[in-house]
Amino acid sequence: MDNCQMLTDETFMRRCLQLAANGIQGARPNPMVGAVIVAPKILSNPASHLSPLPTIIGEGYHVRCGEAHAEVNAFAAVRPEDEYLLPQSTIYVSLEPCAHYGKTPPCAELIIKKRVRRVVVGCIDPFAKVQGRGVEMLRQAGIEVTVGVLEQECRWLNRRFFTYHSKHRPYIILKWAQTANGFIDEEGRPCQISNEHTRMFSHQLRAEEDAILVGHTTDIREHPQLTVRYWCGPNPKRVVLTRQRPLPQLIDDLYQQGVQSLIVEGGRQTHEAFLSADLYDEIRIETAPFIVNGGTRAPQLPPNLRPYRQETWGGNTLNYYKVAPKKHF
Repeated sequence: MDNCQMLTDETFMRRCLQLAANGIQGARPNPMVGAVIVAPKILSNPASHLSPLPTIIGEGYHVRCGEAHAEVNAFAAVRPEDEYLLPQSTIYVSLEPCAHYGKTPPCAELIIKKRVRRVVVGCIDPFAKVQGRGVEMLRQAGIEVTVGVLEQECRWLNRRFFTYHSKHRPYIILKWAQTANGFIDEEGRPCQISNEHTRMFSHQLRAEEDAILVGHTTDIREHPQLTVRYWCGPNPKRVVLTRQRPLPQLIDDLYQQGVQSLIVEGGRQTHEAFLSADLYDEIRIETAPFIVNGGTRAPQLPPNLRPYRQETWGGNTLNYYKVAPKKHF
């Protein structure tokens, strides 16, 4: 494949990712998936010598669990007068098309039925009933299949889904707010660190994740609501970590309940329990510009983290970290 073709594939796969992200709330517990159908069309006089230009003739994403998948919505968006182009077309999908009957028929079968020329897949589906079967079905039908275009970006988008199915636990985000000199409270008493902007983002995160956890002490002292009040979306499942409910047992319980993602908003002791057990995938830290005389120190960041984003809102800085991939020797 030449560089021009790869650039084209990456361009349309990025559009798939844009579309897929629209399903952040509605698609779960299914993965977020986007699909784009591209056909070669001459955008001038058909009798001219110009080469065909790739043109999107249909696109869609998985809007809601139990409803049509991204591929179905993309084919439905193709205008009747453009359907003759399908045998010449390429369909880009951020996640491998399903090959099994669930709440909807297999998307791989639909692609075969539509007789598209080529399929480009972002990444393989880790779900046991798929895991390469969709790609194999397409290839056996004589369709050219390319796998792995923007693979890391596609996997990152569905990191919750991938973690749940590969590690058999929720995707875990540790999150705390601290002062400029590294305290999470003021001499043991709660203090207002977040501002109106960062509270909004905090509640957006709650709307996008399945569950939220605090420790027993935080629950008793502060009685946090842990709800979505400054954003639109569903409230996460409320979880309290107690001595009667050890951490490994709690995480397994959440997995058995189908919880794919968990926010941890407890105090230092709760966060250190997760850090010591190596139960975390992301850490998000909000730092305010003021200092206090003393209090509870914020947890220490582990060495296996890699920063991936930084934002400043209303004077507070938000730093985002993810676990760096392990090196293989």
